[in-house]
Amino acid sequence: MLENGLVLWFTGLSGAGKTTTARTLLESFRAAGRKAELLDGDEMRTTISKGLGFSHEDRMENIKRIVYISKLLSRNGIIVLVSAITPYREMRDYARSELPGYVEVFVDCPLEECERRDVKGLYAKARQSQLPHFTGLSDAYEMPEHPDLVIRTMEADVQSNVAAIINELAAKTGGKRP
Repeated sequence: MLENGLVLWFTGLSGAGKTTTARTLLESFRAAGRKAELLDGDEMRTTISKGLGFSHEDRMENIKRIVYISKLLSRNGIIVLVSAITPYREMRDYARSELPGYVEVFVDCPLEECERRDVKGLYAKARQSQLPHFTGLSDAYEMPEHPDLVIRTMEADVQSNVAAIINELAAKTGGKRP
């Protein structure tokens, strides 16, 4: 799993700390000489998924595109970190079924804390009905039932969470560090 095919899929509410954790983990992998890439949900929406909305169908299409790119990268020995809300279980199940080496990382953070951290003001806009289909408020976030890893960004700092992820991956692969 560590030589190729590893896809760490960070899921959680907006503001939970998915991208912050993934970026720090990316730096750690690269510092260790590993080939790694980050596919950030916000960046994907402004590039390969530009024009897609937030309907259930558009969200699913967005995930399918991210899965496709993840598959291409991972089969070439690149560790892929995906930071995308991925609100529905069927989306995460799809990613798991399509991606050998899929590791679901649930970034658990209470909604109130995510709102407090919101530098873009998205939660405030959503609460004023300016953003329809906003995950966690006007649209569902279906909690992962069996994530491979859970990190709690309100309880631990980013370095501790990254260390926990690396240690858990090593434990799952007989001590081999990614």
